[in-house]
Amino acid sequence: MDRAKKILNLVERKDLIRRYFIFVIGLLIMAFAYNLFFLRTGLMLGGSGGIAIIFKDTVDPAITILCISIVGLIIGAIFLGKDFAINSIAGALLYPLFVKLTADFVINIPTDDVMLVAICGAVLIGIGNGLTAKTGFSSGGIDAIIHVLHRKKHISHGTLYALINGIIIISGGFILGYRVVLYAIVQLYIISLITDKVMLGISSNKTFFIVTNHEEEVKEYISKYLSRGVTVIEGKGGFTRKEKEVLMAVIPTVEYFKAKEGILEIDPNAFVTICDSYQVYGEYSDEKQNNKKKESDK
Repeated sequence: MDRAKKILNLVERKDLIRRYFIFVIGLLIMAFAYNLFFLRTGLMLGGSGGIAIIFKDTVDPAITILCISIVGLIIGAIFLGKDFAINSIAGALLYPLFVKLTADFVINIPTDDVMLVAICGAVLIGIGNGLTAKTGFSSGGIDAIIHVLHRKKHISHGTLYALINGIIIISGGFILGYRVVLYAIVQLYIISLITDKVMLGISSNKTFFIVTNHEEEVKEYISKYLSRGVTVIEGKGGFTRKEKEVLMAVIPTVEYFKAKEGILEIDPNAFVTICDSYQVYGEYSDEKQNNKKKESDK
């Protein structure tokens, strides 16, 4: 077994109990939201849950979800290998079980405001989906089919997700009405946003990439007055081919204004690109710096 495979196996076994606990909580939240905000209100959803809503008058939704999950599990095992199947089997069985167990859970919600119901349902589904995705496990079903098509047809996950869920939602529109489709589009957007936020967290840092003719002044400003390190990257102009230093600095979001305005005050013509940084690790991260400060204070 090569080193990369060993590292992958080590990662997959890391914190198993904690990850399974979070995974189960995420599935419970999704099942609860599915029953409360979708099945009972007639709103449409993507994935296996959406297919179950289409056939809910003839087949128990939990049974439909279970069948789709098992089919996805088999397809995943055939095309993606036993490791994918092992990581998916718990979700493929637990999610439809939780849908069945939470079916009779009743909370009075204001069904007269459909948009409010749609938003609340989407937020809860997004939270549950983010928690499950964060653990590295899969619930099988439509996700497995998306993984297979991505591997075989080299189409991006985002395109496949939108395409398959779009087909499911439009199909539901023929039965439930196209007003439901409009709500479903809003819900899918909210679900994707919340999923990303739960997986990555709120951006607490910004990464600045700076090209300026006043490198030393900018470096001094960031290091001396913002107490942040600066990394110098050797760059080259794509058109001019001239050698140029690119400054990179990770700045806490609370100091974003000071950093941006300070750089532009030093060099109004500076080229600055600013990106969200959700997680920062390493020697100069906040955690490392705080630990060093604590040690020096002892």
